[in-house]
Amino acid sequence: MIIHINGYPGVGKLTVAKILAARLGGRLLDNHTMYDVAFALADFRSPGWDEIARGVREVAFRGVEAISPSTPVITTNACSDSDWGNEMWAAMLGMAQRRGSRFLVVSLSCSPEENARRVQSEGRKGGKMSDPIALEAYRRRWRLLEDGGDELLRLDCTDMSPEVTADHIALWAGGRDLVI
Repeated sequence: MIIHINGYPGVGKLTVAKILAARLGGRLLDNHTMYDVAFALADFRSPGWDEIARGVREVAFRGVEAISPSTPVITTNACSDSDWGNEMWAAMLGMAQRRGSRFLVVSLSCSPEENARRVQSEGRKGGKMSDPIALEAYRRRWRLLEDGGDELLRLDCTDMSPEVTADHIALWAGGRDLVI
């Protein structure tokens, strides 16, 4: 199975995904694992950035496809109804299909106030959004993508720790041998 955690910037996708991968004995492919190469080598969303990000994504997705289908893979992103978000979403759905995996979508959310607090936390680095005003504009402008997966879980983690959030996802996904 592939469990894709989708959500607005700062909601806690990577933190939850790390815990979930450990709980399920799976692999983690975070969107920034792919995007950081492009951020290091080109200006954001320039033609060079797009080319690098697509190339790294291709290699990463081929790697996911090569992993045994019995090994869960947890992915993260903020796939929204934008040209880039739609392209990434289609690529993820195709990758899951080629791998022969169930594609389980988790739409992770929290209250706008909590999201603004989290986006400003000290642990956010690299190309991650850290401006609450930019986050508010992002949330107003873009709708998160949820369609096309085999199952969908909408989960509000405003009042949940990352561990509890990961436990909810693991149980929903059918994890049997959890270390909770």
